[in-house]
Amino acid sequence: MTESDAILVTGATGTTGSRLVARLAAAGLRVTAAGRSATAVDGARAVRFDWDDPDTYGDALAGADRVYLIPPPGSPDPAAVMLPFLRRARAAGVRRAVLLSSSAIPAGGPAVGRVHQALPGLFDEWAVLRPSWFMQNFTGDHAHAHSVRSEGVIRTAAGEGRVGFVDAEDIAAVAFRALTDTRAPNTDLILTGPSALNHREVAEVLSEVTGRSVVHEELTPEQMRDRLAAFIPAEFAALLADMDRAIAAGAEDRTTDTVRSVTGLPPLDFRAVALREAGRSR
Repeated sequence: MTESDAILVTGATGTTGSRLVARLAAAGLRVTAAGRSATAVDGARAVRFDWDDPDTYGDALAGADRVYLIPPPGSPDPAAVMLPFLRRARAAGVRRAVLLSSSAIPAGGPAVGRVHQALPGLFDEWAVLRPSWFMQNFTGDHAHAHSVRSEGVIRTAAGEGRVGFVDAEDIAAVAFRALTDTRAPNTDLILTGPSALNHREVAEVLSEVTGRSVVHEELTPEQMRDRLAAFIPAEFAALLADMDRAIAAGAEDRTTDTVRSVTGLPPLDFRAVALREAGRSR
């Protein structure tokens, strides 16, 4: 990467994108922060970018050598817009792509799994980040966080299934290395926190940290699907409900040492992140 090259970050105002832009800019790297509105970001060139509007692709890709990819939110078929963009990115001179996927979706799986499968054929340098569920789902702008703040309730169909929840700061730290290290990982990286918790345990930590009662309300997968379908596409709601069903069956009950091995620092646990985020909201 030369001084004239830029790193394009899509979803630059989102949960991981905003944190990644801050890290890249602080390191003195040229960053293009792309989002649906060209929101000013300290140290970065802000451009408007919309997956559904190819007219926005050119400005975003101008001068880009590497790209961080956030799939279009809520889309059951992100490959439909992402693959044409990635072919255009390759033609424009992008040589490394880092994709944010999910620990629950393997290469060739549903939704972003198709993009994961295609990435090695499009770029010689690539990485797919497959984080477990975000700790910020309970502290940020996620539906769980809203119900925690307004009702003191977390509603899932995950039962007592455990999840290796991971801090978005740790995801951004791994993304930074995947984009800037001399050699690209050329693999997928499953990212978790240091321990796996069920949602009842998450609620207990939130109760202790916030000083107010938070409980976990168990739904059936069908109830979860119908609840989600009230505000997101039905196909995507069904996918998320199926993910909860898989969590209940133990699919996410694991931890990895990927964050430490890539960044050299251990991942934060949920209590530490909850305390940090509570401090920010005061």
